[in-house]
Amino acid sequence: MSAHRVRAITRRLLQGFRRDRRTLALLFVAPIVILSLLGYLIRGSSTAPEVGLANEDSGPIGGLVADSLHQSSHIKTTDISAADGDAKLKDGSIVAYIVLPADFTQQVGQGNIAPEVHLEGSQPGEDAPVLQALQQSMISIAGRGNIHFAPKVDYLYGGPEYDTLDYFGAAFVGLIVFFLVFVITIVSFLNERSQGTLERLMASPLRRGEIVLGYMLGFTVIALVQAVEVLVFALAVLRIQNHGNVFLIFGMEALMVIAAVNLGIFLSMFARSEFQAVQFIPLVIVPQFLLSGILFPVSSEPQALQYVSNVLPLTYAVNGMRDIMVKGADLTWPSLQLDLAVVAAFGILLIAAGTATLRRRLG
Repeated sequence: MSAHRVRAITRRLLQGFRRDRRTLALLFVAPIVILSLLGYLIRGSSTAPEVGLANEDSGPIGGLVADSLHQSSHIKTTDISAADGDAKLKDGSIVAYIVLPADFTQQVGQGNIAPEVHLEGSQPGEDAPVLQALQQSMISIAGRGNIHFAPKVDYLYGGPEYDTLDYFGAAFVGLIVFFLVFVITIVSFLNERSQGTLERLMASPLRRGEIVLGYMLGFTVIALVQAVEVLVFALAVLRIQNHGNVFLIFGMEALMVIAAVNLGIFLSMFARSEFQAVQFIPLVIVPQFLLSGILFPVSSEPQALQYVSNVLPLTYAVNGMRDIMVKGADLTWPSLQLDLAVVAAFGILLIAAGTATLRRRLG
């Protein structure tokens, strides 16, 4: 083995990296950006979940606990009527509501406290601050003897029978398809360009829109088969709980497939090699993964990031999948109609962008 030849290969590789500014940016800038985004998500959030409070107790203890809840830093409380609680949970204006029953002061005297906690339940990350704030509010009456605290927790959606996979599975069923279809499409379409296939098609009587549409349909057919496989495996093998229509889940998957295919076709125009194509994953997919509400509820993000989340198509796709699988939503739900419309519009926009970019790069 020659040390000189090994050094020559190493030097050649490093010189190649030095000339490739995109790769250098990926290696040294992208990790800082992603870690900064993650740190801002975890530590920068100051948004407390909106919680309704129905104090039906006319005694002093109910007022004391209510004041403690209003002053809590974990939640932001609003006085409501218990009769309006479920409606507010359904329209998303609150994530939970707490009911202090009429005999709450009497319960304290008997040593048993059973306030009612009604949780929306579709995102478990929003439940913990509510229960924590309620538990801390009990400190205000801790000096009144031996008290047993046992809140009555009720879930509008989800529930104690749901595990972590049930909550996150609804989002990941769509995300896995979106991610894999994007990677396969961007690499495959790039290969079509590098092998000269696209140039030969461009020289034929085919129009650019027909070329993009043909490739899109080809990739989409394969991707839809994959989507069926993922959905069947998730529901039949992993047994992820589902309260919605299976065909509606597949419809959302299909829209995500179309969006991923056309996003791959569009971005492939800006890559010269498979290595450069894969570089779009940390630049395009990872930020959407962090900001779409899969790991952190969008409502808990810092305000500046919420604006970004609300324009990302994956945010609406994740919301739609959770609405269907966890909440049992159907096409009469305005929120689901919005999610479907946004993902579909994003796919159409990318078809137009891919056609325009193909004309500019190869025309």
